[in-house]
Amino acid sequence: MGMRFHKSIRLLPFLRLNFSKSGISFSLGTPGASLNLGTKGARGSVGIPGTGLSYRKSLSGAGRSSGAGVILRTILLCALFAAAAYIYAVLQR
Repeated sequence: MGMRFHKSIRLLPFLRLNFSKSGISFSLGTPGASLNLGTKGARGSVGIPGTGLSYRKSLSGAGRSSGAGVILRTILLCALFAAAAYIYAVLQR
């Protein structure tokens, strides 16, 4: 098993700066949904907080086509993240 390193600094309540062995990235989102922008491209993640269950998808990066399709998927995934974050916030009240 390889050695891993990860350090995260919260810049704003919804924005983190991440440091790892492979580089620097930014994460935007809440504990149920996030968008990560880094050296390997953009990744979206949606999960159920506290359960360990999540789904992660690469939105861009090596081997992916750039253009309208990636932009549309990114916009749709951000809308999904916003809806999940809203539902999570409502359930926390």
